[in-house]
Parts: sequence; structure tokens; C-alpha cells
Amino acid sequence: MPKRVVQKAAGRATRGAAAPMRAGARKAGKPRAAVARSETPRAGSRRAGSPRAATPGRARAARGPVTLTVDIGGSGLKAALLDSLGRMITSRVRVATPVGQPPRAYLDALAGLVAPLPSFQRISVGFPGVVRGPRVLTAPNLGHDGWRSFDLAGALTRRFGVPARLINDAEMQGLAVISGRGVEMVVTLGTGFGTALFEDGRRSVHLEISHHPFRKGQTYDQQLGNAARKRIGPARWNRRVQKAILNMQTLTLFDHLYVGGGNAEKLTIKLPENSSVVPNVMGVKGGVRLWDE
Repeated sequence: MPKRVVQKAAGRATRGAAAPMRAGARKAGKPRAAVARSETPRAGSRRAGSPRAATPGRARAARGPVTLTVDIGGSGLKAALLDSLGRMITSRVRVATPVGQPPRAYLDALAGLVAPLPSFQRISVGFPGVVRGPRVLTAPNLGHDGWRSFDLAGALTRRFGVPARLINDAEMQGLAVISGRGVEMVVTLGTGFGTALFEDGRRSVHLEISHHPFRKGQTYDQQLGNAARKRIGPARWNRRVQKAILNMQTLTLFDHLYVGGGNAEKLTIKLPENSSVVPNVMGVKGGVRLWDE
């Protein structure tokens, strides 16, 4: 064979041979790891606490237990799986809260909600009331006396076979967003008016400020909850929220305030300079940090 033909044939053989695979490269046909979809719309700048989309080439490999994080709200029961770094590894799933039903109905609803999800090794729950250790003390917006002194953590462990921890829902949101410096306060605007306080990253004693008198003989919950917002309209509701936040600033002298909950996006007022609006998905993203306490 002439020399030129030999060289061309060699070139074709070289190009046709499979190139050696680089370390860490994905083999053909091997599925990529699922990337959780962000639930918050992307704007020009990221809101405080807003989750970033995972970048496959740069994300650290997470080791450790997978946490099922549950946010029990007055209108929705939400859940997601988090890796040990606090990143969502599934989209957040949601069903309507069975308000007025006994705790057993919530366990049934949660079992159906998480049935399609991968396995998990522990559970974190943000609950809309006062909790003490594994037990619920109050559940003012869930409409059933069966919650009083109910061992929710124990019931979850018996149902799912993994350890469980409880925390107030506003505190759960706070664990996802606080900086750990100074006095930080969380206010959640949803079915009611939730609050949480942290000092240098540590939870303070939970205060049910939502049930304290606010104005005209009514509580913060009654004046600022979702029912009141629908009844009085956005302008009056926003003015009430502004007054409530000034009260919280006077009461706590917070170094930073985080405003979350489903109705935070409906705010039109100017917040204090040391404030941030955080997305509602933070209600589940604090579940991993609960196990660091």
C-alpha cells in the first residue's frame, strides 16, 4: 500500500478508536443524578435564603443520612428529601392539610405523600404550634383536641421506622436562613402569624406571640392571618403587617429580621433595612440543621 494511503488509514483508525475515559466522566447510558428543581422563580438578584440550583460538575458529593423534612401548614402539608448538606434531592411535594382531623389523619396523608419518594433515614417536622421535645403542646390552627400532648415524634418513628424530631415551623424556617450572628428573628405570614428568635445561632425559648393581643382586642393571628388578609384587602393588611414588624423590632431589637411564609410575597411595604424576605421553601430546608442541635 502506498505511504499516503497507509497514513490515511491510520488516521481513520485513530479517530475511530474509543478515547480513554477521563476520571470521573460519565459512561454512556449511565443516568445522571437527579437535580432538584428550584421552586422559586429566578430574578435579577437572589433573595436571602433562596436555594441555588445544583451544578453537577461542581456539587460536592454528599455523604450521610437522607432527611425527610415535613412542613405542616394550616393549608398545606409539604415534604421534601434533603441530603446531608441540606440540598433538596427531590422536588417539594404537597397535599392539603386535613384540618379538623385527628393526628392519625396527618400520618396517613404523609404516608401517601412520601410513598413515591426514595428511602430516608430520619424525619424533621416543622409544626404550627408549641412543641416540647417529641410532643405537641398546642395546635391552634389545626382544629382538633387530639393534638394536645400528642407524641408526634414517637408516632412518626413507629409509622416509618426511623428517628424523628419536632420543632416549631417558624423555627424550622429560621434554621435554614439565619447567619448565626447576633439576635435574629423570623416572622412567617401564612394561615397565622408565626415567630421565632435566635441568638448567635441558638434557638431561644419559643414565644407564642401570635396569640398575644395586637390591636382592637384581637391577636396577631386574628389580625394578620390569611383569613384577615382576604377580608380586609391587601392595602390594609400590609399596613397591619408594618405595625406588627415595628412592634417586633421594639420588643426584641433584632439585628436581622427574616420574613417568610406563603403570604410574604404579597408584601408591598418597605421593610426595615436589616430585613430579608425569604422563600416559603425554606420551611423544609432547615430540616438537616435540626439534627445538629
